[in-house]
Amino acid sequence: MTRVIVPTQLRGYTAGKDEVRAEGATLDEVLHDLDRQFPGFRFRVIDEQNRVRRHIILFVGQERQEDLRAPVPPATDVTIVGALSGG
Repeated sequence: MTRVIVPTQLRGYTAGKDEVRAEGATLDEVLHDLDRQFPGFRFRVIDEQNRVRRHIILFVGQERQEDLRAPVPPATDVTIVGALSGG
């Protein structure tokens, strides 16, 4: 299982958990498994065009990733970061 690090602004969708576990060989599969466990979670990260939302940054290990087909190797963390905006 992959450990997923959840940012503060999305913890309301994970029962307050800052880390959750998900299964999947690709980033998309991991996000779908998270949505199965926490309905509505994926929509907060991925838009209607199946792209990462502008205010979200995803990392697989240490590598920033926008391609949902990207592999998630075993024992590799997925980190979700909520980008800050404003002026």
